[in-house]
Amino acid sequence: MTGHRGAILGLHLGVIGALAALYFVLPAYHVSNLARVMVLSVFAMGYNIAFGYTGLLSLGHALFFASGLYATGSLVQLAGWPAGPGLLAGIAGGALVALAVGLLALRTTGVAFMIVTLMFAQAGYLLILYFGPLTRGDEGYVIDRAARAVAGLDLSDDRTRYFAALVLFALALAACLALVRSPTGRVLVAMRENAERSRMLGYDPFRYRLIGLVASGLFAGASGAAYGLMFGYVGATFASIQYSILPLLWVLLGGAGTVLGPFLGTLVMFYLVDLSSSVTTAYLMVVGLALLALVLFARKGLLGSLRERALPWLP
Repeated sequence: MTGHRGAILGLHLGVIGALAALYFVLPAYHVSNLARVMVLSVFAMGYNIAFGYTGLLSLGHALFFASGLYATGSLVQLAGWPAGPGLLAGIAGGALVALAVGLLALRTTGVAFMIVTLMFAQAGYLLILYFGPLTRGDEGYVIDRAARAVAGLDLSDDRTRYFAALVLFALALAACLALVRSPTGRVLVAMRENAERSRMLGYDPFRYRLIGLVASGLFAGASGAAYGLMFGYVGATFASIQYSILPLLWVLLGGAGTVLGPFLGTLVMFYLVDLSSSVTTAYLMVVGLALLALVLFARKGLLGSLRERALPWLP
């Protein structure tokens, strides 16, 4: 068991070290892409906590991502807040919105839960459009470069942005690993496997599912807040249904219920979309085909299949 723990730690530290080294060898275009992938993979990690570990199939996570994005963007760009407090407000925004949604949506289960979360997300998207004079709707707005500095670090600078994204990714990875290996994480998995049996053992399914959803919203809010500051754009597109489907796709592709799966899925899908968009404007068709193929033929994803066949200790 100790050997497995050492291997797990070494694997995750190796991934972080490899990402740090890649900055010095990749062209500028791929450095920028990889920074986006690391930030968006935090969003996917959050979705994986809800879906992969707690068993909550949600189509409303765009609301949590957009809550972090707009909380930070609005406070920094429109209210003149410093970027650091704005970032913390965005993280809190994602968690608080997830708490509010969970208190209502978790009264349902299964398909009903999926539909209710979708309705909440669509309501959020329509609110952004309704308050267009403030949010600028689909057009969105750009956060001034001068406002995108945290602790004296200019997040509009390519080098600073890359390593800030790496720090965020490393912290999220460590937090996710700690959560899923904790007693609470084991209960979340038990809820996914058999909620009624867990109830008989004295655990409250509503409480633990709410914990899982709030943790998921916190990760999503952190990703949205960081994305706004690092890439300087806030827009209603990030609250659309597309950004509820994409994290589901990333998690399914990488492997639901694995810690590194969301990053791997985000990386592969990001470049698949990037390559297809250079050939056709119908790149969303590629997303749909990938989702269909995953559901029909590769339900465990890349890391899920590897864990099943060769590395059962892989978290």
